[in-house]
Amino acid sequence: MADTVADGLSKLLADTYAVYLKTHGYHWNVRGPNFHALHAMFMEQYTEMWTAIDAIAERIRALGELAPQGYRSFGNLSGIQDGDPQRDADGMLRDLVADHETLIATARAAREGADDVTASIIDARIEAHEKHAWMLRASLG
Repeated sequence: MADTVADGLSKLLADTYAVYLKTHGYHWNVRGPNFHALHAMFMEQYTEMWTAIDAIAERIRALGELAPQGYRSFGNLSGIQDGDPQRDADGMLRDLVADHETLIATARAAREGADDVTASIIDARIEAHEKHAWMLRASLG
C-alpha cells in the first residue's frame, strides 16, 4: 500500500513542480496594467509551492520509496504543459487556474489509502491549491 501512496505522491510532486516552474515563468513574463499585482501574487504562489515540493518528496522517502527527480522523470509523471510566455495576463491566469484544478484532482487521487500523516500533507496541498485557484480566478479581468 505504501508504494501505491508513494506513486500518487510522486505524481503530485511532479505536477507541483511543473506548476511551480510555470508560475515562476509567468512571474517573469507577465505584463499589462495589473503587472505589479500579478507579479507579486505569482511570486507568493511559487514560493509556497517551492516549500511544498520538499515536504512531498520527504514524505515519499519516509514511506520507503525514492522520490523522482529531474525534468525527464517529472515529465513522465505529469501532464502539466509548459507555460507560454507570449500569453497575455488573463491567458496566464486561466492557464494556472486549470493547472491548480489538475493539482487538486491529483492530490485527491493520491489521498486514497494514505495514512493520517500523509493525508494531512495532502489535505494541506488541496487547501493551498484551492486558495491559489481562487486568487487567480478573482484576478481575471
